[in-house]
Amino acid sequence: MTAKQFPALLGGWILILLLAGCDGPAEPAAKRQFKKPGRLPETQSSDAPAQTPKSDPTPEPTAESKQSEPTPSKPKQPKRKARLLADLLDQPADSAARMIPNLPRMKVDAALASAEGIRRISGKRLTLYTDMASSEKIDSLPKLIDQAFPQWCDYFGIDPAKQADWHLTGFLMEEKAAFVRAGLLPDDLPPFQHGYARNHELWLYDQPSDYYRRHLLLHEGTHCFMNTLLGACGPPWYMEGVAELLATHRWHQGRLTLNHMPANREEVPMWGRIKIVKRAFADRKAMSLKKVINYSPRAHLETAPYAWCWTAAALMDRNPRYQKRFRQLQKNVLQADFNQRFFELIGDDWNRLDEEWQVLVGDLEYGHQIARTAIDFTPGDPLPSTGATVTVAADAGWQNSRIRLEAGSTYRLSASGRYQVADKPQIWWCEPGGVSIRYYQGRPLGILLAVPHPDEPTTGAKGASSFVRPIVVGRQAELKPDRPVTLFFKINDSAAELGDNAGELKVKIERD
Repeated sequence: MTAKQFPALLGGWILILLLAGCDGPAEPAAKRQFKKPGRLPETQSSDAPAQTPKSDPTPEPTAESKQSEPTPSKPKQPKRKARLLADLLDQPADSAARMIPNLPRMKVDAALASAEGIRRISGKRLTLYTDMASSEKIDSLPKLIDQAFPQWCDYFGIDPAKQADWHLTGFLMEEKAAFVRAGLLPDDLPPFQHGYARNHELWLYDQPSDYYRRHLLLHEGTHCFMNTLLGACGPPWYMEGVAELLATHRWHQGRLTLNHMPANREEVPMWGRIKIVKRAFADRKAMSLKKVINYSPRAHLETAPYAWCWTAAALMDRNPRYQKRFRQLQKNVLQADFNQRFFELIGDDWNRLDEEWQVLVGDLEYGHQIARTAIDFTPGDPLPSTGATVTVAADAGWQNSRIRLEAGSTYRLSASGRYQVADKPQIWWCEPGGVSIRYYQGRPLGILLAVPHPDEPTTGAKGASSFVRPIVVGRQAELKPDRPVTLFFKINDSAAELGDNAGELKVKIERD
């Protein structure tokens, strides 16, 4: 969590601190059918059980129970001046979390901390104080920030050589009371359940999984980085989306990779973002992209917004059409009209982005290959009088046939070919009719699907995107569109499992 501010009407727009953090548990999701041989179906055992949504990105009530412990009397310490509403009246009127100016860093009384069983772990970019017992997983946490810093710099275009003195102070708490007694949990901090970031300092309660402890540290560290080096974090969707994007990581043999798409649940225990989106889609409660962009600062007092913000950031950061523009948004984090600038930057591509959002939400999987499933919306050309034959790759998402069908005419589609839909434990061969011993989303694996996509937008007031209602073609089918459309094809397969597909099929298109 970071120091968040939101506008309230009191004779005009003023700012107050929002007591919000990083989200909580995912809801249990229905089991998903896996199509690849040698892979076990997903179960609920690797994710946290259903919990009441929390305001910080952690799925267990461990920290919450600690937050409710009685607070013992603190020893006499120099008090830091708490920020009052009056202090914020001169702040810009937006909802962005910002660097708090003129706030001195925490001073740690080493003797008092040691007396409370709080030890110091030093790294180049993080000094961590904790009451947790020494172990490799705890003692390596400063190294996590050491490795994250150059990756943050690269992502945001910061020269690390000019930031030699950038350093965070962190507090990882197993027993809250010890930090209160040591004067390391200041009175001017807002209540928080799991994590909080302010300028160059962050506070964390311990988490029930090693992965999620690291994730929370990286999430709050991202807030610190953006506030101290960019000056602000932007509005809620961007602030939390980017923090979640860069906190979702891989830690393997002491090496850190940020902005990682998890391959499976086991890789990110207690994370649960994909589970939240999949459950909402199954329950017909999926969020629209516009509603995510317009989240209020209070939205993140609950769990689900973190999942939706991560999904939005992942889509725009990994899709080649939008990545450059999305990464330009950091230049606007100090601007009150950030969202307006975002919509202007997307411009005429908004309807396309909205459709790709719907496709991603409907198909989202662990290991989802967003770049591989990007859609080319270029309108097609009229079908020649002699018909046409198009090629469909087995290892890609929706593919534009470049063929335009006219309203009121009947068209015959005939598919042929043999292609690979898996390579382990041996090659699985498939034809356009699909592999009936395996199903994905209720249809045979590998069966040919089509979407007659209208030239006019199919989102917003006009309803759901046509891509979320594909037509099963198989070996052959007939189409009679009621309006001009461009024809798209793909085989039925998980967007996470296209990498072990190979080959292509042919589709002949004829007008009756």
